Amino acid sequence: MSLKKRNRVEATFAMSSMTDLVFLLLLFFVMASTLSSPNDIKINLPTSRSQKVTRPQVAKVSIDNLGNYFVALGKEKPIPVDPDNLEGYLSRVQAADSTTYIALHADQDVAYKEVVRVLDIANQHHMKLVVATKR
Repeated sequence: MSLKKRNRVEATFAMSSMTDLVFLLLLFFVMASTLSSPNDIKINLPTSRSQKVTRPQVAKVSIDNLGNYFVALGKEKPIPVDPDNLEGYLSRVQAADSTTYIALHADQDVAYKEVVRVLDIANQHHMKLVVATKR
């Protein structure tokens, strides 16, 4: 008595695993793009020949060409701040971390007195200050 096996091999392709993979990749790239924080404030920085790169800044103070002040800690999104409240904000940042330094991003068309205001605050509180420029 001979028994024949009747197994047929089907030449089909299961798309469900491929769609799961594409969905996971799409989800990864969407989440990764929201974590990156591009510079939201349009500032035309002055140019410099210096090639030094500093360590990641702790406090970033930005002044746009209209004289508006923005502050951000690390890679957070910049928030607008009143120039009169800037000193209080930076002193709170320094109280949290005594090794605080400030990265100043000032538009090249900003009045010099606005830059000096931030320099004064940093000097009064013994903070290190870095002036950001374009290469």
